Amino acid sequence: MDLADLRLFLAATRHPSLQAAASEQHLTPSALSKAIRRLEEDLRTPLFDRQSKSLRLNAAGERLRQRALDLVHLAEQTRAEFEGADFRVHCRVAAPAVLQWRWGAAIARALSARFPDSSLALRPVFEDEALAALARGDADFACVTGKALQGSNPRHWRSDFAAVSLGTIRMQLAAGAHHPLAQRAPGLPVTASTAEVLAHPFACPSRSLFCGVQRGSRSDGWRDDRLPRAIRYWVDDLQVLVSLVIAGEALAYLPDFALQTPGLVHVSVSDCPYTCEESVWLVWRPTAAAGWQQHVVDALATMQGDVTPARA
Repeated sequence: MDLADLRLFLAATRHPSLQAAASEQHLTPSALSKAIRRLEEDLRTPLFDRQSKSLRLNAAGERLRQRALDLVHLAEQTRAEFEGADFRVHCRVAAPAVLQWRWGAAIARALSARFPDSSLALRPVFEDEALAALARGDADFACVTGKALQGSNPRHWRSDFAAVSLGTIRMQLAAGAHHPLAQRAPGLPVTASTAEVLAHPFACPSRSLFCGVQRGSRSDGWRDDRLPRAIRYWVDDLQVLVSLVIAGEALAYLPDFALQTPGLVHVSVSDCPYTCEESVWLVWRPTAAAGWQQHVVDALATMQGDVTPARA
């Protein structure tokens, strides 16, 4: 049983078709099929139920998948230990796009600081799928909010998962630099009352940027039940939402880091008693890690201050 064939077998388990798995590995479907056949011959049992061009793991394949993950991780741990900084890492992070915007570059710096020849794949998925990808072995890290950890589906949370704090996101009211509120005192901090703010139209996502759940006006955390807004634009793409605000078409309740975008101005609401904050966590599997993940976590701790261990 060849380790390379086990890696190809794992690639096949991540995709619904042989063609898709072969494309990921830069192989022809024929070459991938031969690797799987070799593995089945070595084990003297079929691993997939084959239907036309699709592959479906059977019971034997499901058992082998976890064993193969363990063997591949052990091999990578050994290589990482002996090769040190020369070990080439391909890091896979599954996270909502909004969290990638904030922490993607930090993870990239933490990775390259220890492994200069590394590569990084950022997969934009909502939180539930990010945890599921980590559980399947399709990701090395998942980046999610604290609410996702509190309410994560048991199928997606494993006893060998651990989470470390990356910090928090605080939602803030944003206007474009040419918006009437910002133009009252150009170049100075903007403060307005709730009545003044609510006199202007808003842009808002229809679903949560973190979990993807359709929540309407509650999707961005603003308390519309107490401070109802006139929402003119419903936009689920954060970059498009930001562009509408920069253009002065609407106000929006955005993550604090988004307000660093040129053309955006923070509007402080003087009489608003509500705030919306989300803690953010990096989730991984220390027991199945290849060794290099701990270096990434340690580097993030050095770069961003205290990284607090959480649920493990």
